[in-house]
Amino acid sequence: MTTIDINNPESVLPTPSHTVGPWYGYALPFEGGGDIAPVGHPETIAVHGYVYDGNGAPVPDAFVEVWGADPEGNASTIDGSMRRQPFTGGYLGRNGVEFTGWGRIETDANGHWAVRTLRPGARGESAPYLAVVIFSRGLLNHLYTRIYFAGDEALATDPVLRQVDAERRDTLIAQRQADGTYRFDIRLQGEGETVFLEFT
Repeated sequence: MTTIDINNPESVLPTPSHTVGPWYGYALPFEGGGDIAPVGHPETIAVHGYVYDGNGAPVPDAFVEVWGADPEGNASTIDGSMRRQPFTGGYLGRNGVEFTGWGRIETDANGHWAVRTLRPGARGESAPYLAVVIFSRGLLNHLYTRIYFAGDEALATDPVLRQVDAERRDTLIAQRQADGTYRFDIRLQGEGETVFLEFT
């Protein structure tokens, strides 16, 4: 029998929150994780970008979770995005009709991620945004941020953006591209580091 002395750090085994992993890439991804918008919905938008480390190199094994309200600003009450076949337990995926507002995306070998969702409506005093959680190697705890959309008139009065230094606000704003998609890169450290939020 092994005795663990909690006063002796060398004898305490690491737990998942103490170690870097990443193990999440083996069990958590699911097919169609970035396809949040119902098929053919007219208010569908595509948001994509890259995750970069402190040296500006792409992170090929990061994990991005996205949640957004529906176009009216309402939180979805639909049960889950990862439906299972009731008899075998096999993965069925989304039904292609209902909007859950939530998705989970892995970065590819180039650090790229993409999500197809509905453009969120405003909630309360906030400008429309997507809430984002980032998991990555080297992070002992995941990071929270938001994606706002360039050109939205409510950006000037958003209560969160008003607390961010003016020179860093652009790190929270996705830019519309010529093809109609929105580009949002996530920089984990260093020059141009994305503003991350802390919830207490």
